[in-house]
Amino acid sequence: MHRPAASVAISVDGVCAGYFGRDVLDEVSFDVAQGEFVGVIGPNGSGKSTLLKVLAGLLPVQCGAVQIFGQPPGPQTQRMVGYVPQSEAINWSFPVTVTDVVLMGTYAKLGFLHRPHQRERDAAAHAIEQVGMSAFADTQIGQLSGGQQQRVFVARALVEQPRLLLLDEPIAGVDATTQHAIFTLLEDLQQHGTTIVVTTHDLSCVAEWFDRVLCLNHRVIAYGKPESVLTRETLSATFGSHVLFGAAVAT
Repeated sequence: MHRPAASVAISVDGVCAGYFGRDVLDEVSFDVAQGEFVGVIGPNGSGKSTLLKVLAGLLPVQCGAVQIFGQPPGPQTQRMVGYVPQSEAINWSFPVTVTDVVLMGTYAKLGFLHRPHQRERDAAAHAIEQVGMSAFADTQIGQLSGGQQQRVFVARALVEQPRLLLLDEPIAGVDATTQHAIFTLLEDLQQHGTTIVVTTHDLSCVAEWFDRVLCLNHRVIAYGKPESVLTRETLSATFGSHVLFGAAVAT
């Protein structure tokens, strides 16, 4: 279905992108409507993290075009987008508190050489409260559990109240209770108008939480509502036939 331009949060048209001259994404095309909650699934190395970096403006495309709320990714879209990288990409031993980490989310506006003012500190406190971590505001980040650390980085992405939230494997390595808490938080943000894109390996959460699912293995295998995408044929084409045991699939 064709969507009016004003209702599209993300438009990806024939995008190729990668590293050191090797494409990881091969002519990827899809769109995300404003206010949608979209999951991206695929095996390791399929391009999920690369796709989020492209959407966040952290990686240039080699071909095709991307628009975020009608503009190409760059300085003009940076404040519209909150990005949460994979937890394994973060140095958890760095001696900073929860508040320090969340304030880093204001640097896109302030610049690294400017100190946060009261407005930024108030915004950080509000974001920390949103993710249920106010009691840990002065705690060193390395002293938190994996689930608590993930919540802190969601708060960092929220501090500037982005219109689009990109999360790379936010439930990896956390228990079922924490997974549910993270998705409940994201669902609440969606209900307040935030567009959300999440990558995940966990197929058990796909049907419950996502409006649409993008099956990615360097190219788009399928894109649509979970009930139409989660078929044995599509998942086999995405992951390989050996991964379907125990997965919730449509018949």
